[in-house]
Amino acid sequence: MSGTGGEIGPEHLLRELAPQVLAAVIRRFRDFAAAEDAVQEALIAAAVRWPCEGVPDNPRGWLIQVASRRMTDHVRSETARRRRETAVALGMNEVIPPPDSETQAEQDDTLTLFFMCCHPALSSSSAIALTLRAVGGLTTAEIASAFLVPEATMAQRISRAKQSIKTSGVRFQLPTGEERAERLRSVLHVLYLIFNEGYTSSNGPHLQRVELSREAIRLTRSAHFLLPEDAETAGLLALMLLTDARRAARTGADGELVPLDKQDRTRWDRDAIFEGTALLTSALKKGATGQYQLQAAIAAVHDEALRQEDTDWKQILMLYELLKRMTDNPMVALNHAIAAAMVHGPRTGLELIKQLDADPRLAQHHRLDAVRGHLLEMAGDLHAAIEHYRFAAGRTTNIAERNYLMTRAARLDGVNHRARLVRAPKSSD
Repeated sequence: MSGTGGEIGPEHLLRELAPQVLAAVIRRFRDFAAAEDAVQEALIAAAVRWPCEGVPDNPRGWLIQVASRRMTDHVRSETARRRRETAVALGMNEVIPPPDSETQAEQDDTLTLFFMCCHPALSSSSAIALTLRAVGGLTTAEIASAFLVPEATMAQRISRAKQSIKTSGVRFQLPTGEERAERLRSVLHVLYLIFNEGYTSSNGPHLQRVELSREAIRLTRSAHFLLPEDAETAGLLALMLLTDARRAARTGADGELVPLDKQDRTRWDRDAIFEGTALLTSALKKGATGQYQLQAAIAAVHDEALRQEDTDWKQILMLYELLKRMTDNPMVALNHAIAAAMVHGPRTGLELIKQLDADPRLAQHHRLDAVRGHLLEMAGDLHAAIEHYRFAAGRTTNIAERNYLMTRAARLDGVNHRARLVRAPKSSD
């Protein structure tokens, strides 16, 4: 046994190793649910023993060995139960016993596990939950807490996801050809959704769920390590780093939202910006440019501006125009309208977002009203801006965003009130 040398704590190491161990055990036994239970038992054993005994020289091998023993016991128990129930050896081929050779345990199947968790049979919410559980190593309680649902609800969601994978008959192997490209898009999309939920929470009292955005970055680093030549994987990691670099400046002392144009840019993480820019530069040299690379390029332009007035909005507008041609995403169109307003004036932006009023994907989304309110404020129509800020506040379920929008509406209402007082005729004696 040996210690960690003080560099990586056992808890961090266990989370990093969990997907590798689970993937190895699934490959050997072909049973997702039982393998996960066995790995969880191994992780618990490690959490209890390693702090006292020290981390083994081969921690991954130790965990695989312990989990495999649990699975072997499970296989024997299941086989004996079937024999007792049927009195014949039916089902012996349903569970594959461990191979004689241990050499396969050295293979890292994390990428295969990524693809399995993002199987087309799963909904986005199920894929996110299963990815966080199986690849991220988060407990069901941690995932439930992150998404503000009861633990029992999240446990059912994850259980259904595992059952969907089982009934789909998916084999534990890397997809090939077009299927791999399609599934990789799903993997990246799930990681993108996890990051977005962490960066701006869809509901609850806080603007951000830092643990989710950090986990998304960690998982995307893993994907990039496994696929170093894939430009879009690198682009997604760059996008996350360049966006997350602004995290510390996005909220004030009381957790209130601070918009981009009001942020203290000295609080931006320059190391993350440097790393993200380097990743993006390398990815763009590889040829085909995807949507994550373009989004990362937009984030990089924002991060390069040391002052709000230094922002190169013409370049951002050009990048959004390219992105609009690439994806039918209404949020891209909305951001394009903002960039157009910054270059050509608010009326141009307002005309562009009129086209989004009929899009059912944005019909009840608070961001459409929030952007319209912002552009109306820029145009000097304060009464209409107040109305749309209040509409937006009523539609968001994030308390920090709601408070910001209501504060903005109240501030404009105060400006309007003072203007009316100035315009009012003075009474004569």
